[in-house]
Amino acid sequence: MKILLLEDDYSYRVSIKEFLESFDYEVDDFENGQDALDAVFENDYALLLLDVRVPTISGHEVLKEVRKNDIDVPIILVTSLTDIDDLSLGYEIGCNDYIRKPFALKELKCRVNQTINNFQFKTSKSNIKLDFNFIYDLDKHELMKNGEYVKLTIVEQRIIQFLIRRLGSFSTTNEMTTTLWDDDFITDADLRMHIKRIRDKTDKNLILNSRGLGYKIEKI
Repeated sequence: MKILLLEDDYSYRVSIKEFLESFDYEVDDFENGQDALDAVFENDYALLLLDVRVPTISGHEVLKEVRKNDIDVPIILVTSLTDIDDLSLGYEIGCNDYIRKPFALKELKCRVNQTINNFQFKTSKSNIKLDFNFIYDLDKHELMKNGEYVKLTIVEQRIIQFLIRRLGSFSTTNEMTTTLWDDDFITDADLRMHIKRIRDKTDKNLILNSRGLGYKIEKI
């Protein structure tokens, strides 16, 4: 997944970029608003991470232009401001979340993952149809086939839900382990074991994998 980062503070920009890239995100970083806005029109981003106070045009102005042009992408604003009016303005013009400086990188990771997940998981349907006659119940977070629920462990349910949130897109093993287990030590072998058990209970081709890309559940 590709993220746009707008941050004029060099140390912040480098730290954030390197941190996000450690989770296999691809990060395009900019120090001024105009260059960032130009990039938005030229690329397809999974998330915009915009500092408010930057040269040329502000993060607020970038946000306004993005929404005015109906570019459907989640946006997190980064600011050291504490004025409630500034926070309110961001939401009024279309940001999805705010994060205030100084912040811990772990908080940033949680906000980035959650914002992307929520955006990709938007749907008006209560059930999602999958290959091999499986249906995922969005309300109950359960997998069904022919009207019967598939008995999955808590870990297996989390994996299925994670892949459903990214339906049709590959997720790397690193992205899955760091998101699903946070600070717990989980190896690639552990993940493969859980995936195998899910396949044994469902269909061997329900969860697809590709070397170097990771895992996905395909759209139909």
